[in-house]
Amino acid sequence: MSPENQAHPARRRRVDAERNRDAVLSAAGRLFDEHGPDVPLDEIAKTAGVANATLYRHFRTRADLLVAVYADEVAALDRQSQELAGHEDPDVALTQWLRAFADHVATKRELAQAVPDDPDRDRGAQFASWHATMYGAADRLLDRARTAGAVRAGLTTRDLLTAVSGIALTGCSGRQLQTLLDLIRDGYHS
Repeated sequence: MSPENQAHPARRRRVDAERNRDAVLSAAGRLFDEHGPDVPLDEIAKTAGVANATLYRHFRTRADLLVAVYADEVAALDRQSQELAGHEDPDVALTQWLRAFADHVATKRELAQAVPDDPDRDRGAQFASWHATMYGAADRLLDRARTAGAVRAGLTTRDLLTAVSGIALTGCSGRQLQTLLDLIRDGYHS
């Protein structure tokens, strides 16, 4: 063991454990996107470059992994909103985030539906928390756009996210999805 590792063996293990957890989450997210939420956990461990025991040390069950991956996706939307809150143009910031939100709704639906309701967790409470996070992220950007006069007075976050979600759930992709999102953008401008 190197002198550096001898001085902080517990710290070193925590860093390795965090790196392994992140690798499992990343691999699971990619594989869930590519193949759906029923991907074998062995394949996730292999893709992450960890042993099966390491995966199970972090995620006791498939349900735990599904929840963690979906929570990570919601957290990414929130981080993006925080970053965009500093953008010089509040309209552009809101539009960029709404496009990311539409992509989330369109591509993470199967993952969200796979999150089970079981005795260890209240699915409704989890989703309420995730929705609150997404609404908070949208509020942050909509408030800035409203203050800048870039959006209609009276536009609510609920109205905006409902419209974008509806479009995202149509199954449209590519150019057609962008066209529909542009129509919404034209509609909420002041």
